[in-house]
Amino acid sequence: MFRRREPVPFAFIAEADKFRSNIKPPARERPSAGQLAGRTLVGLTVVAGLVGSLLFGMPALSADQTTKHVQQSEATNGH
Repeated sequence: MFRRREPVPFAFIAEADKFRSNIKPPARERPSAGQLAGRTLVGLTVVAGLVGSLLFGMPALSADQTTKHVQQSEATNGH
């Protein structure tokens, strides 16, 4: 393993932590119309799926079940 011959002063390490560059990062590219349309369609699909699952799931989750299904075995049918 490589060892340094000269110790690094602690003040230098402390200054390195708070150093800020004056170089500005490049600006982000704006998404194209196709990308915006695709993101919108994906978002609408997700929302529609959630709304649809709620619409189809609410009757199953309701506590008031007005229809009662009576199951009869084949032995009681007389077959």
